[in-house]
Amino acid sequence: KETARRFKENTEIRVTATPKDRELSAQKPYITLEGETSIWANSWSAAGKPITWDMIHYDVQLIGGMVLHSGKIAEMQTGEGKTLVATLPLYLNALTGNGVHLVTVNDYLAKRDSTWKAPLFEFHGLTVECIDNHQPNSEGRKKAYDADITYGTNNEFGFDYLRDNMAHAPGDLVQRKHNYAIVDEVDSVLVDDARTPLIISGPVPQGDRHEFNELKPKIENLVAQQRQLATTFLTNAKKLIAEGNTKDGGFNLLRAYRALPKNKALIKFLSEEGVKQILQKTENQYMQDNNRDMHLVDEALYFVIEEKNNQVELSDNGIKYLSQGTDDNFFLLPDIGTEIARIEKQNLSKDEEAEEKEKLFQDFSIKSERIHTLTQLLKAYALFEKDVEYVIMDNKIMIVDEQTGRIMDGRRYSDGLH
Repeated sequence: KETARRFKENTEIRVTATPKDRELSAQKPYITLEGETSIWANSWSAAGKPITWDMIHYDVQLIGGMVLHSGKIAEMQTGEGKTLVATLPLYLNALTGNGVHLVTVNDYLAKRDSTWKAPLFEFHGLTVECIDNHQPNSEGRKKAYDADITYGTNNEFGFDYLRDNMAHAPGDLVQRKHNYAIVDEVDSVLVDDARTPLIISGPVPQGDRHEFNELKPKIENLVAQQRQLATTFLTNAKKLIAEGNTKDGGFNLLRAYRALPKNKALIKFLSEEGVKQILQKTENQYMQDNNRDMHLVDEALYFVIEEKNNQVELSDNGIKYLSQGTDDNFFLLPDIGTEIARIEKQNLSKDEEAEEKEKLFQDFSIKSERIHTLTQLLKAYALFEKDVEYVIMDNKIMIVDEQTGRIMDGRRYSDGLH
């Protein structure tokens, strides 16, 4: 608090230069040297914006710092100085030399706050860095973690942790042992963002493209057929509900919803008074006793979309449609245990038995990859909408953050979806 007061009340602070001051003066424009004196200016640049320090901690903010230091959540309204309050426990816990992290929700805040508050910490001999200024797995990123105070976004901290768990040698690690962290907007980070897991995924093997190219036109036709079904069910639902027959109307409405929940015509109809209640009542009815009667709704569909779980499941109708022109077992995975037992009962020679088992494993591998490709294609067509969940920039698919609407550069959907 006293340092903050000195920066506010003086355009410059003169102190005896320390070795750390001499080192920083070569990097930071707000520190100059005159002989044995270090001169700290109270104006500097924060994320490209010039600022002059004009804040002193209020006593109530000191209490907020105590709460954060004790590992509890401090709820503060906009404008009450969360960023300033955080400087107190950050400084106190950084004195151990074990490093502290401040987790923010986006890279702009991380870069801004790390430069905005840095002189306050550096004046006391601490180092401040931001991981978002450096590439993953780089020396710069490792140096940022070695600083006394490290700012960064929740996703970058998380992905660095995952990458460290995949490292082959101790020298490849970027994070050091975790000591203390403050999470900004903790409800957003630990509740909202936590619904989307962080997964390290690699590119899809090129060999899988054969299945993709073969199945893509079939899935396109299947989705087109389902869209026609959804339109028919929605038309029937509108007519029946208008006539006052909410039972059959609700049944058709539920079918339309489970066929294509993101259908714009359906969304518009659900916005009308009382329609959404009819859908919810019908859905609750068929979900009773562990979805006992839901098969009656789904039996006419080619696939079922579980929007809440972000899942797509192919129905028997869908399997029949996709299996046209192929054998009945085209999408049927063999039961490995049963088939091995059958082979072993045939009293074959060791070489013949090994050959039969190898054929079985190859068949299983091909079909499991086929089903995986099929599922991912269905997801791409049914769950992800261009310019909503993703955009195309420079001929690349860029994921849109559902919470902030920002482009998440460098992120990929998992399991070979893109």
